[in-house]
Amino acid sequence: MTTATDRFQPISPWQEFWAGVRQTIPLIIGAIPFGVIFGTLAQTNGLSFAAALAMSACVFAGSSQFIALGLLGTGSPIGIIILTTFVVNLRHLLYAIGLVPYLKSLTQIWRIVLGFWLTDETFMVAIQRYRCSDSSSQKHWFQLGSALAMYSNWQLCTLVGLTLGQRLPNAANWGLDFAMVATFIGMTIPYLTTRPMLATVVVSGGCALIARSLPHQLGIMVAAIVGISVGVILENYLQTGDVVS
Repeated sequence: MTTATDRFQPISPWQEFWAGVRQTIPLIIGAIPFGVIFGTLAQTNGLSFAAALAMSACVFAGSSQFIALGLLGTGSPIGIIILTTFVVNLRHLLYAIGLVPYLKSLTQIWRIVLGFWLTDETFMVAIQRYRCSDSSSQKHWFQLGSALAMYSNWQLCTLVGLTLGQRLPNAANWGLDFAMVATFIGMTIPYLTTRPMLATVVVSGGCALIARSLPHQLGIMVAAIVGISVGVILENYLQTGDVVS
């Protein structure tokens, strides 16, 4: 069966770039409230206006930024903050491994740029583009377009939250952050094609619920480690990548 991504034809770098932007727009919509809420909460959790902007510009990892913000607000030790955000961001290493076959022919500068701007959303749309059967040699421009669209949106939303968020009463309690959760669920489900993948998600979710009362949000770290461990063990046990029936 032919999919929308299979219909891509070899095109110019700028056409690839704008195609990446367009493919990412639905995911950007889900990230908007997430970014605004981060900006709204940043200053009330100990970050200055400039520090909040710098965190979004230099870290550019929504889930890690929220976790760091919560830990800062509770006065957690810097070592706990670094370790927790490091574990949460380990998934980006898996993304990078998945992209290596498609990026190995690029220059070091390209790999650094695309690596810095790699996010969950960009990986999801970029990997589909790379797997298309057409012979385009400019697919990395598609990833760049997606990455810059997400990055620009995150910076703008942080700024909006910092400047206007304080005027919105109890914005953090409106439940708008669920839009990002729904986006992640929508991105994840299509990729649960093997038993190890399914086991990783189920075990991680269960552990997160069980360990949610641990201090310093350590439950997230525990869930990530246990879920990934179960997935790797099951993958090595099966060795065949059994497809979920």
